[in-house]
Parts: sequence; structure tokens; C-alpha cells
Amino acid sequence: MRVIAGQYRSRPLRSLPGADIRPTADRLRETLFNVLTAGNPDVLAASMWADLYAGTGAVGIEALSRGAAHVYFVESSRPAVTLIQRNLESLQIVSGFDLLHGEVQHALRDLEKKHARLDYVFLDPPYRLEAEYEKTLDLLSHSSLLSEHSTVIAEHSKKLELLESAGSLNRYRTLVQGDAALSFYSTKN
Repeated sequence: MRVIAGQYRSRPLRSLPGADIRPTADRLRETLFNVLTAGNPDVLAASMWADLYAGTGAVGIEALSRGAAHVYFVESSRPAVTLIQRNLESLQIVSGFDLLHGEVQHALRDLEKKHARLDYVFLDPPYRLEAEYEKTLDLLSHSSLLSEHSTVIAEHSKKLELLESAGSLNRYRTLVQGDAALSFYSTKN
């Protein structure tokens, strides 16, 4: 596993064994960022991100590598939090992020209290925790964290059909690659 593009391009990232830490594959991450930038790599410059159920931190690190201003990494597993810290340290990333250890729903409420605004939210809970998708999408849809221009991306098993809409969020695209899928949501007008 490696950083795909940007400042930390081709630099390796570590992972942990086990099914719950399932890093977003390099190819799928590349597809994700190709969709988001759509020929305009500057669109990510100075953007604010949340990498929820962050695991290895690969998606948030990729965002930082490509110019994001800040990433909130949220992870409940202590070994995964330690892994994210190691990955950030190995790349000598010392600013532009917060690493939040705890449940996603609590972290999102804390970010709301801090008046954070997010341009991009990536969520990738362990596939076996299917209810987390609906719960997190619903919480985000009623949250002050998103603006009318925010994008929420969920990585999930291609076998799982996510909601078409959740509150103010509408799914506008789904991409399938191998056994995984990416569902893209935006806020309704």
C-alpha cells in the first residue's frame, strides 16, 4: 500500500492484519481521487476532510498529499490509531490533521461543537457493520458540518445497497471496482 499522488507520492503506508482493518486498495483510492478532481487537481487545495473509520489513514493521508488543508482522522480502535500515527510520522506529517480516538458519532458531535465545516467526508466502516452506514449518513445529513458543496463518500461492499438519500444527502453516483463500491453523496439544494 502506498500514497498514489501528490507531495508524498509512492511513499509506503503500513497496515495491520485482520478483517476489520481493510485499507482502501490503491486502485480504488486512485479512482476515488480521480472522480473528485475530475481533471482539476486544484479542487482539493485547502479543502477540509474527515476520514471516518480511518483504519490505516490512507484516504486522509492521500488527501493531505494532494493539498487538503486539514484532515480529521476518526478511529475507535487503539491499534489503528497507533498505526495512523506511525503512518503520519513516517511521512513526516506534523500538522494539518487531528487524530480523534473514539466512536464516529461522538467525534462528529464534538466537531459540530467546534464549528468545523467539511468539504469531503469519507466513511469506511468494517463491512460487517452495515448499520453504521445508515447511522453515519443520517447523522451527517442533519449536521452543521456539511455545506451545500460538501461531498460524502462511502466505501462499502458491492453487495450492500446503500440508501439513495439520507436527510439532506442524495446519492448521485456509485462506482464498483472488484468487491468494493464507492457511493458519492451531495447535499440537496
